[in-house]
Amino acid sequence: MSEKKKTKKRHNYTTEFKNQIVELYHNCKMKSEIAREYSLSLSMVSRWIRQSENTGSFKEKDNRSREEQELIEL
Repeated sequence: MSEKKKTKKRHNYTTEFKNQIVELYHNCKMKSEIAREYSLSLSMVSRWIRQSENTGSFKEKDNRSREEQELIEL
């Protein structure tokens, strides 16, 4: 018998939505509460907050460490 692999549907969230999530956090809402309310993972909420605070951008390329960037350039 062959098993069907479960695939997770990948969501593309808008920058506006991500900014709203970050704003909720800055207005004293707990990360876990935000994640539960919007059906998001806690790690995703944390990543968006960190990206917003570090670079103001949610693009992965804008949030790479110097070491990651050097490896890509090699």
